[in-house]
Amino acid sequence: MSIIIKPIVTEKVTKDGEVFNRFGFVVSKKANKVEIKKAVEAAYGVTVVNVNTMNVRPDRTTKYTKSGMIAGKTASYKKAIVQVKEGETIDFYNN
Repeated sequence: MSIIIKPIVTEKVTKDGEVFNRFGFVVSKKANKVEIKKAVEAAYGVTVVNVNTMNVRPDRTTKYTKSGMIAGKTASYKKAIVQVKEGETIDFYNN
């Protein structure tokens, strides 16, 4: 079971990385903070100071089409915001 699914690369998380050394990841729903910390340290070779997690709820959508109204929803996932030691950084593009 892989703990880290993929990094989150958005404007908000990128700015957090530049200013506060915080990086975002989509992680397994069953992973806890200790497992996430160990996985990030092993994958990127950095020292993790703090881990915050949150469960992101699914968004419901409705579309009006020729054949009628179609309802759907996005998948839920768990997000982890990881703060690394001062002076260290994670480069997603070279890994």
